[in-house]
Amino acid sequence: MKAELFDFSIPVDRHGTWCTQWDYVADRFGVADLLPFTISDMDFSTAPCVLEALQQRLAHGVLGYSRWNNDDFTGAISYWMQSRFACKIDPQTLVYGPSVIYMVAEMIRQWSAPGEGVVVHTPAYDAFYKTISGNERKLVSVPLRHGGREWHCDMVELEQVLAQPKNRVLLLCSPHNPTGKVWRREELETMAALCARYDVKVISDEIHMDMVWGDSVHTPWSSVARSPWALFTSASKSFNIPALTGAWGMIGDTDSREAWFQALKNRDGLSSPAVLAVVAHIAAYRDGAAWLDALHDYLQANLHSVADALNAAFPALNWQPPQSTYLAWIDLRPLGIDGQALQQELIHHQKVAIMPGETYGAEGLGFVRLNAGCPRAKLEQGVERLIAGIHAVI
Repeated sequence: MKAELFDFSIPVDRHGTWCTQWDYVADRFGVADLLPFTISDMDFSTAPCVLEALQQRLAHGVLGYSRWNNDDFTGAISYWMQSRFACKIDPQTLVYGPSVIYMVAEMIRQWSAPGEGVVVHTPAYDAFYKTISGNERKLVSVPLRHGGREWHCDMVELEQVLAQPKNRVLLLCSPHNPTGKVWRREELETMAALCARYDVKVISDEIHMDMVWGDSVHTPWSSVARSPWALFTSASKSFNIPALTGAWGMIGDTDSREAWFQALKNRDGLSSPAVLAVVAHIAAYRDGAAWLDALHDYLQANLHSVADALNAAFPALNWQPPQSTYLAWIDLRPLGIDGQALQQELIHHQKVAIMPGETYGAEGLGFVRLNAGCPRAKLEQGVERLIAGIHAVI
């Protein structure tokens, strides 16, 4: 199917489908029937090749226990990593799990002890905070700084943190959520050298790896790793299939992989994957490139439309689209807005749900995160309501 035949402007009514973003918006915002731009799934149907593969598998009729470690699945992953990132992988390093966050949590348990530190660039994906504290570890923040049009890590500050003996793991988000930063290869190489110097293990969450824009290039951590490492990702974000569950990754050393499978299969009893997730990944990675490329074009246009509208209304913002993800991380601090007052206005008068920046840590104060993964007509409504809400509280 040619890319021009993919139409992302067609709305899909997600009400009544047990949808977290639409049906359960009141859980987070306290009010139902808001227009949501919240958690990072998209309002698009997945790729036709994925739907066709799922239908064929369902037509078979038997949904018994299955395996993920087969040539079709591992071959599809190898093909995708080579074709999209010029990254040749060792199939022996591959692992599988129910979700990226589960996999992150398990490696934190393996590679650190309660009370030890997990280093994270902040602001950070809110599940990182919960996972680290829920496993009785300490989140050690290294704030990202914004300069020019990019976010930067102070490598001197990072080294000081990594040098502390109780900080055992660097939990990297690559590309970074919520800022949308794409780590340059030289930055990753510097971090890899520092982690090797101080014997810090690295867990790299690369679930947004397929959502990189413009001239930015995603570099898998496996390409630069020097100390023990794990890379976890999934097709769930890029092909909008998170409800199928299922993620995969690579763990560099044999002992850690064996410990991983011991925990997954024996301790937690997760020996059989969700077969439809396996089917969907194979179809996406083998046949979904054209759909994803068309989606890229649409999402980039969405993000530019957000910039055009916001900057026309508030030139002081000079907001620029991120380097990656369909999440608009918007700095409202130049306008001197009371963030709580804005949220009350958005929820109770504009009837729109947009994530407050402090959800992602103290460094997020003064920001909002708006999910632009939706048909443009919906996005335009959301941005109009955001602009109206800002005017109401200035």
